[in-house]
Amino acid sequence: MFALFAALVSAGGAAAALSGLDFSPHAAGARLHPGAAHGLKFATSTNWAGYAAHSTKYTSVTATWREPGASCGSSTAYASFWTGLDGYASSSVEQTGTLVLCSGGRATQYAWYEMYPASPVYFNNTVAAGDTIVSRVTSTSSGAFSLYLADTTRGWSHTINQTNSSLARSSAEVIAEAPSSSSGVLPLANFGTVTFTSSKVNGGSLGASNPTSITMVTSSGTTKASVSGISGGTSFSSTWHHA
Repeated sequence: MFALFAALVSAGGAAAALSGLDFSPHAAGARLHPGAAHGLKFATSTNWAGYAAHSTKYTSVTATWREPGASCGSSTAYASFWTGLDGYASSSVEQTGTLVLCSGGRATQYAWYEMYPASPVYFNNTVAAGDTIVSRVTSTSSGAFSLYLADTTRGWSHTINQTNSSLARSSAEVIAEAPSSSSGVLPLANFGTVTFTSSKVNGGSLGASNPTSITMVTSSGTTKASVSGISGGTSFSSTWHHA
């Protein structure tokens, strides 16, 4: 059951280009590379670039970033940025973040949350390039989840409460993503570079969680988005290379 503390807009009420999107590695064609088995420090994914901790049960993940713009051509393309629990080695993701949509040669930003496999829900708030975004997902052993997203530049925030005791909580992520649809992974918008700061897992620094670094690649292995090392335990960047 959703407990909503915000005005929400459904995908059908947003741009038509948002219809059918998922922010998950478990959409069609968006699995992690077969070589990215549990316990490895480095992995590739067809739609994720970032870091995933996946060695214990996870109760919290948080990060801050400055919302990037995008260099948009004539094609429709997407890039999302989020924190979440699950999804690295499980079939669910509990996540909240932002989306840059390139359509008609211009970039538009959206804010959202998703309890995959349920569809994403979009917040009816303005987000723009340069805004400071704070994203946090927490959970308890009883299966209560709290998804918090704030745009501190514009002064809005949302807290979404959910309950699902069957979820694994087997990983925690800070991710830049090429969203997916029923047809597979969608083109990745040229977002330049996004820097995640204040990244923490289970109350400690992201770096201390011994996370796996994930590079986004095409099905043929071309790098779509890379990640830097983790600076000071809590900061790293993801850079666009290819749609």
